Amino acid sequence: MHTETSIHIKADPMTVYRYAAATERWPEILPHYRWVHLLDQEGNNKLVEMAANRNFYIANWPVRWWAKQTNIAEEPRVTFTHVGGITKGMEVEWLFEPTDDGVKVTIVHDLVLQWPIIGGFAATWVVGPLFVDAIAGTTLRRVKELIEAGHPAPDGVTT
Repeated sequence: MHTETSIHIKADPMTVYRYAAATERWPEILPHYRWVHLLDQEGNNKLVEMAANRNFYIANWPVRWWAKQTNIAEEPRVTFTHVGGITKGMEVEWLFEPTDDGVKVTIVHDLVLQWPIIGGFAATWVVGPLFVDAIAGTTLRRVKELIEAGHPAPDGVTT
């Protein structure tokens, strides 16, 4: 499964990077995130437990996973490797491409589910479009809304 979810935000890349890097603050600013627990941190690397809701028509589907996060301020870029949960093994990357009037933000997800027989189908037709794209799209729309409304970027972001 490979997905790319993008949005254009009228802001400089570092402002958006600060939102992406501040995962511990996501539940405060992203209503679909139930919690993010910082389990360990060393420099720009974190181990986090994350939980979000995926609204699916009339039902809220809670999802939870563990990820190693790396914040790379000098590029800027944020990467995640899912180390636990149904999406174990998924690689995620937040990319920031400057434009004339802001930044194109893209969240890339790559996953090969190691489930016998149905792994490829489940990743491509269920996990990708119904969960990954939905949560990433909701995240990007909310970050855009906050930034363009003048909401300050989260404080305390480590590089």
